[in-house]
Amino acid sequence: MGIKELHEIFSRHSYVCNDTRKISEGCIYWAIRGERFDGNVFTKEALEKGAAFAVIDNPEYYVDNRCILVDNCLVALQDLASYHRVQLGLPIIAIGGSNGKTTTKELAWRVLSQKHKTFATPGNFNNHIGLPLSLLQLDKTYEIAILELGANHLNETRELAEICKPDMGLVTNIGKDHLDGFGGIEGVERANMELYDYLREYGGLVFANIDDTRIVKHLHGLKTVQYSIEDSKADVFGKIITRFPFMEAEISGKMLEKPVTVGSHLFGTFHLYNILAAFAIGLYQGVDEKAIKAAIESYIPQNNRSQVIKKGTNTYILDAYNANPSSMQGAVADFMDYPAHNKVLLLGDMFELGEESIAEHEAVLKMIKPYVFKEMAFAGKDFYACKDLLPSAYFFQTTDKMKEWYKSKNWENTVFLLKGSRGMKVEEVVV
Repeated sequence: MGIKELHEIFSRHSYVCNDTRKISEGCIYWAIRGERFDGNVFTKEALEKGAAFAVIDNPEYYVDNRCILVDNCLVALQDLASYHRVQLGLPIIAIGGSNGKTTTKELAWRVLSQKHKTFATPGNFNNHIGLPLSLLQLDKTYEIAILELGANHLNETRELAEICKPDMGLVTNIGKDHLDGFGGIEGVERANMELYDYLREYGGLVFANIDDTRIVKHLHGLKTVQYSIEDSKADVFGKIITRFPFMEAEISGKMLEKPVTVGSHLFGTFHLYNILAAFAIGLYQGVDEKAIKAAIESYIPQNNRSQVIKKGTNTYILDAYNANPSSMQGAVADFMDYPAHNKVLLLGDMFELGEESIAEHEAVLKMIKPYVFKEMAFAGKDFYACKDLLPSAYFFQTTDKMKEWYKSKNWENTVFLLKGSRGMKVEEVVV
């Protein structure tokens, strides 16, 4: 079956599902294969639960004429999503980078929604499966879309760009994330710049963080809207007014008639770049400055991303959705300056750092060493391997052991910073 015929079926059954637990009447079941499962196996179950069609790539699981046999289900899904994107023709902004992708996406979505019906990547649907599923949620009622691109190896960002065909793009920054898959910081740089290479080739526009020197050297031949906290002549410029408990900043620059003061519910000075990116996107798309301000100030972080929770007399800064050396050192530096007498660090291992892992965990501990905290506790085998660098701290091989230690204490009037890679689930320490 050709892509046009498949799209015609999709136009009548526009909910695509690759999980039989989420089947709804009249949907299309897509039998995606994973490392530990084969979606073809569940074809009969999906049809019995009400799926109108099932797209499969193994003829052994052909049930009846409701089954659409393709060579490769994943490729067919990506091709359908790309074709659907072209048919809709709406402008798309793609967001990549090492840190802050999701926060920038959420801020930009709120900003653009002040004027346009805007779609944004739901949750973490940002990879080779999630991105096409996101695209297939678009319909003609949307005026613009913001799509997050998540990659952990070279050429993946380019592949994602070829699927979603963005008109505009933004790389938040280039830091030490997924070093294992990218092969070092130079690999991270090359991988992220695959988005800019695509936009250069197709005449797209870039919202550029010109304070990141690794980004700046790749801006040749690109149309740009530039933002900065160092260059006041940038299109959008920001400076911090207040840091704690939440950040407040003054936004100015060539694209604004006069400076705007904007508050936030975000902890950490690094979030100023996310705010500037949202301002740049909003202003370029014609959103009023006051509406941008209101949208940013209304955003309350969730899901362990710079989420601040108060329990009794204690305050918990949950920045534990994920971590890499760049984001962890930035969060700890801000926490050091947080105006509280009793501050406690609860940090978990950083994953996907490959051969650099021990060295990067050592670097974090060396960076922390001069700081004074009431208590410091670290969980994970890599931090544990470096425990001699910080004799005054507690080290545990697992998050569960850290939790036992935490529960043994009587904490009052204390502020905690929790950060670690997703697999460490550091937030469970204080649950």
